[in-house]
Amino acid sequence: MKDKASSEKYSTESDHSNEGVVPTQPTNTQSSRWTGFKDSFKRVEIDNQTTYDLNDIERANAATSQGDLHRRLENKHIQMIALGGAVGTGLLIGSGGSLRTGGPAALLIAWGLVGTMVFCIIHALGELCVAFPVNGAFSTYATRFVDSSWGFAVGWNYALMWLIVMPLELVAAAMCISYWNSSINPVAWVAIFYVLIMGINLFGVRGYGEAEFYLTIVKVIAIVGFVILGVVLVCGGGPSKQFIGAKYWNEPGAFAHGFKGVATTFITASYSLAGSEMVGLTSAEVDNPRKVLPKAVKQVFWRLFLFYFLSLTFVGLLVPYNSPDLLGSGGTSTSPFVIAIKNGGIHTLPSIFNAVILISVISVGNSAVYGCSRTIQSLGAQGLGPEILGYVDRKGRPLAGIAFSGVFGLLCFLSAYKNKDEVFGWLLSVSGLATIFSWFNIGLCHIRFRMALRAQGMSTDELMFTSIAGVWGSIYSMVLLIVVLGVQFWTALFPIGSNGKPNAKNFFQNYLGSIVILIFYCGHKLWTRNWRFYVSLKDIDLITGRRDVDLDVIRAEIEDEKRVNKTKPFYIRVWNYWC
Repeated sequence: MKDKASSEKYSTESDHSNEGVVPTQPTNTQSSRWTGFKDSFKRVEIDNQTTYDLNDIERANAATSQGDLHRRLENKHIQMIALGGAVGTGLLIGSGGSLRTGGPAALLIAWGLVGTMVFCIIHALGELCVAFPVNGAFSTYATRFVDSSWGFAVGWNYALMWLIVMPLELVAAAMCISYWNSSINPVAWVAIFYVLIMGINLFGVRGYGEAEFYLTIVKVIAIVGFVILGVVLVCGGGPSKQFIGAKYWNEPGAFAHGFKGVATTFITASYSLAGSEMVGLTSAEVDNPRKVLPKAVKQVFWRLFLFYFLSLTFVGLLVPYNSPDLLGSGGTSTSPFVIAIKNGGIHTLPSIFNAVILISVISVGNSAVYGCSRTIQSLGAQGLGPEILGYVDRKGRPLAGIAFSGVFGLLCFLSAYKNKDEVFGWLLSVSGLATIFSWFNIGLCHIRFRMALRAQGMSTDELMFTSIAGVWGSIYSMVLLIVVLGVQFWTALFPIGSNGKPNAKNFFQNYLGSIVILIFYCGHKLWTRNWRFYVSLKDIDLITGRRDVDLDVIRAEIEDEKRVNKTKPFYIRVWNYWC
């Protein structure tokens, strides 16, 4: 019982004790202010317990349960991050390439299927994060519920995705700027965005939360406005007074390249929905995940329905898939949203919406640094990377992780390359495949968690939040993701236009992510000589990292909430269920 006692010590440790580490200094002198600023970058002092008698997984669980990250995110920040924090180039620009290769029907099929999977996965993640609000979230769960080698592979795979996303978003910014003037070298603008994003993250988690709150408000207003405008234009209410209806579904058609065209859109759909799991990473920096996270998890339904399904429906109705301005068509690539507005005969609004896309780029780039730095910090704390990567300063900033993101972010200056579209397509494919493995891991960890509960004589009645889709939702998601990987293998090896001949270059461009995660997994096995494939269900730690361990209190709270909810009107109960 020694290990369990040590685990309980870590689970009850409060990170607020770290906020008082810096001694009180007189604030009326410039030197004292400078000293306080300088000392804030020093490593936070944690009461580390000797862990020599713990195995690799027990040490990882203990380390990621410590409160070195400050809990400064509020309810408003989490709701906005969940609602639209990761809406960026995958939807606003990348969907144009999917429209060109798949057609308008392919957009709805691909985003609809991937959307149902994401809905199940985020609810599964919410269940895990409310129970275990630890550093690194699902990358940490991979170590806890499966194995340390799997945790190493998934964690570094996810970190690699965000390392790529930041320069990808800034390359997209260069593409947006070229809409106004393609003759201006975009490097100067990219440099400004780079400095801005890194500066926001150096303000700590509160700075990230505030930035996302306001940037997401702009995105929400823009997408809602586009949907309303789309209804008007489709019905013939635009300046041209032309009824559009299903015109472009009939000519040039609903499908561009048949089934293969639909298959090629899945990777873009996966990339555009990446970041939905970001709400899980915030769980370690929320003061009361029990109250905040369930509501945030439910917001994913509205994100999928409003931002993706409705907006892409009107994109498909307003833009033909053979438009020369779409991504990959050979000309100057423009967002399909901007093309839709421009085709409607509105002259000023396209530039305004293009500015909104730039704001989205900043938002997702900001999220990329946040997601990567927290994942890398978790890997360092677990011992799955150099110890220095676990460095957290007295302000709760994972400085090593932020610096790591900043170095790789310099790839954004590839925007000076004349063929930016090729760079964008390359990075988009690599990042999209990495996302699929991360979602698969969440579903696997959720199933293993439920199996461990049963094996150890516990039940879901002891959980404060459970997934609406349950275990079957996770199983469905994992099966669908395997199908997507299989389809992606086919389209990567035999791309559109190959006439049935394999294309090695295209295959490695689009399927490199699967090779990378395999190298990570096998490499860790060989390095550590760890031949264990999974942790026994009875040995899975279901205590360390939990903030609420008094089962009687948990059950009482759940019963009180159910009793109060039953007294409310029907429409309020429906609202609470979905929102």
